[in-house]
Amino acid sequence: MKKIHIHGDDVISKIDRNIYGHFAEHIGGVYYDGIWVGEDSKVPNVNGLRLEIIEKMKKINAPVVRWPGGCFAETYDWRDGIGPRENRPTRINWWRNDDGRYEPNTVGTHEFVEFCRLCGAEAYFAANITSLTPLDIRDWMDYCNSPAGTTSYAKLREQNGSREPLGVKYWGVGNETWGGGGNMTAEMYAHEYRKYAVIMQNTDPKTKLILSGANGDDWRWVRDVLDVTESSARLMAGMSLHYYCGSAGDPLSFTEEEWYRQLRQALYISRIIDRNWGFVVGYGMENHARLVIDEWGCWHPGGSGPSSHMRDYGITPAPNNPSGVQNLFEQQSTMRDAMVTALNLNIFNNNAEKIKMANVAQLVNNLHCLFLAGGEHCITTPTYHIFDMMKWHQGADALRVSGDCGRMEIPENGRSYTLPEVSVSASMKDGYLTATVANLSLNTAEDVLLDAVGLEYTGEAEVYTLTSADPHDCNTYEEPEKVKLAEKSADDFDGKLTVPAFSTVTVRAKIK
Repeated sequence: MKKIHIHGDDVISKIDRNIYGHFAEHIGGVYYDGIWVGEDSKVPNVNGLRLEIIEKMKKINAPVVRWPGGCFAETYDWRDGIGPRENRPTRINWWRNDDGRYEPNTVGTHEFVEFCRLCGAEAYFAANITSLTPLDIRDWMDYCNSPAGTTSYAKLREQNGSREPLGVKYWGVGNETWGGGGNMTAEMYAHEYRKYAVIMQNTDPKTKLILSGANGDDWRWVRDVLDVTESSARLMAGMSLHYYCGSAGDPLSFTEEEWYRQLRQALYISRIIDRNWGFVVGYGMENHARLVIDEWGCWHPGGSGPSSHMRDYGITPAPNNPSGVQNLFEQQSTMRDAMVTALNLNIFNNNAEKIKMANVAQLVNNLHCLFLAGGEHCITTPTYHIFDMMKWHQGADALRVSGDCGRMEIPENGRSYTLPEVSVSASMKDGYLTATVANLSLNTAEDVLLDAVGLEYTGEAEVYTLTSADPHDCNTYEEPEKVKLAEKSADDFDGKLTVPAFSTVTVRAKIK
């Protein structure tokens, strides 16, 4: 039995709710087929927004959603997405060459903010600094946040249906500026950040500005940007980083070797967090800036999702996709993707003092998604269930964890490496201790003792388990609940758990 010590008197930091955030870009079928169905659709909706997704987002206490990109943001003009929808222009989408789509701008500022409001989430906007000017972004902030009746843009907002401010708090100053976001050098972006940030901050001092950071472990980019922005660091509430753990084999038919390789790639985010935080501290920004991991997840080869044969399900292609091309980067989510999710969220919990926000990419029909949807179909993926079972950590005090997590040796190409046998995080809130234990092994169940140091269990507990018969299992339109969350109550919980192979367990235990 593995004995894990949870130190009740050693609080790391409060876990920011936004660590459990999401990302919904105008790409593939995220909106059209996914979130947006239209007011006249037979699919249950609220003002055109798919009701089932809204209800399930509320269930997991979704805290924040990033929009409109991603790379889509770099050609997005916010003025295209306001006013009567029938008058909005159709534009070339950044991603049109990949899946044949154009952007009708049916979903714009008001629709997205309403989606967030209905889900109970904050909106996080990515500002286009590639093709819009600082004054363009100033005007967007004015439109969103100025008090009713005060400015011309506030009056325009009222004409478009929203008298009161939209209250957009989080603003990314660019996106992936090292690549699609302008293909800038670090020094070039740093000067652009200073220029945009001072205007944006003066427009609305209450907003939180987020600097576009590195791709993965590009340490040189971070250092070079901070060298130039150091004198403007007071304008920065967060520094973003992106890390996709990529793929290891096919999303559905991966081997045992590829299972462990994927987990190894996922765990590497710990090093990325530590090194980036070192830069934050080294430049003296730790009192006001935190890390924002606003894109993370698996990135498998596309083609495994259900839209590859949407007409077989009676799904009419979205208006911007008349040819019925498969949703771009759509991939199935198996128990392996769920395990990556649990590992990442455990790591974020254990680094709560460093991280302000994280946004899994993406929400619907794309990459490491929580939902697959089209027409009347809408299913949750195993990834969704991890967010559901771990929601109890949101806003709780992260507790230091120590003890025997074990190590297993993994052979690969005539060599070997080691991985932890289990991953653990724990937190306290409102008299409940919440602990999440993920078992990385494909073959061995783990007996675990959660030793609550300085605390005493009452015996009352809720236990949530995500397990399945096969690590390749996933949910489909034919079997929408093949992988589902099991819940049970206990009145004699003493810290002992059995975690099946390739499974995740969260226990929420009442403390005396």
